[in-house]
Amino acid sequence: MRRALLIWLVLAGVALAALAIALATGSSRLAPMELLQALASPENSAAGDIVTRLRLPRALAAFATGGLLALAGALMQVLLRNPLADPYVLGLSGGASVGALGVMLFGLGAGAVWVNLGAGAGALAAIALVLGLARRDFARQQLFGAIDASPRLLLTGVILASGWGALITIMLTIASEAKLRGMLFWLMGDLNGAESWVPAMLMLVVALAVIYPVARDLNVMLRGEALAYSLGVRVAPLRRTIYLVAAASTALAVTTAGPIGFVGLVVPHALRLALGNDQRMLLPAVALAGGTLLLLADTAARSVLAPQQLPVGVITAVIGVPAFMFLLTRKPGKA
Repeated sequence: MRRALLIWLVLAGVALAALAIALATGSSRLAPMELLQALASPENSAAGDIVTRLRLPRALAAFATGGLLALAGALMQVLLRNPLADPYVLGLSGGASVGALGVMLFGLGAGAVWVNLGAGAGALAAIALVLGLARRDFARQQLFGAIDASPRLLLTGVILASGWGALITIMLTIASEAKLRGMLFWLMGDLNGAESWVPAMLMLVVALAVIYPVARDLNVMLRGEALAYSLGVRVAPLRRTIYLVAAASTALAVTTAGPIGFVGLVVPHALRLALGNDQRMLLPAVALAGGTLLLLADTAARSVLAPQQLPVGVITAVIGVPAFMFLLTRKPGKA
């Protein structure tokens, strides 16, 4: 436990340093003393207004979104017992994308709030579809115990993702040029329209509070559901809890920032190689590291070509592709 606390403290320190960099970096850069003055008395300067009204809410939204994606990715990898699973493997991002793009395409509301509501509704529809289609497998597992529902669950998600992808393609095809750019920008992941960091941060805290007490059971389930069942783990309720927490985390992350790739795949995989597979240590560490990664990526997205801004999903892809290729070259015994 002492080692876990040390690792969490180090990651928290790195996260605070990344937050300071995010607040000081942008089209107008701030020196350390200017940043401290802006935070201490924001009402007395233009810098204080920029930091507290623009950069700080966006930075906190980026951290919370990254933490949610990384935590959801780690949970999906446990649920499916597949280290290459990510938060979007069951089609949640597709449902959210259909909802958000539908609002943009048909003009159902004005502003980012309506787009976020559409994304949230689409994500909830995707969750309901997966649960509805997989309910028979969950029921059989509840009755008979040692039945592995992972393959059917994964297949259900893949099929739904294909369906959502077809709907997205149709929407992009019929969209006017005036709307197409905004739709494509949203699909690449963008924190520029994040209205509030509070819902995502609250969801991150709730998700950790729900899942951490069952982390020991997750360790057992990773060795096989038959073994977990024989050792007294209530596998079916645990699987539902994992799925619902991961799905809700993914839904809120996509609602906040759009479908941002690689955070939920690379961060859990990398930390598992570095720290081992003990979920009691891994899950909080993954949330901290994922939040830090997306915070730094968003800082780069809005400062590399300032005053222009890149979609943050482009930055995570630029970081994630080579990082994941490197991880795949590691020896299988270290994975």
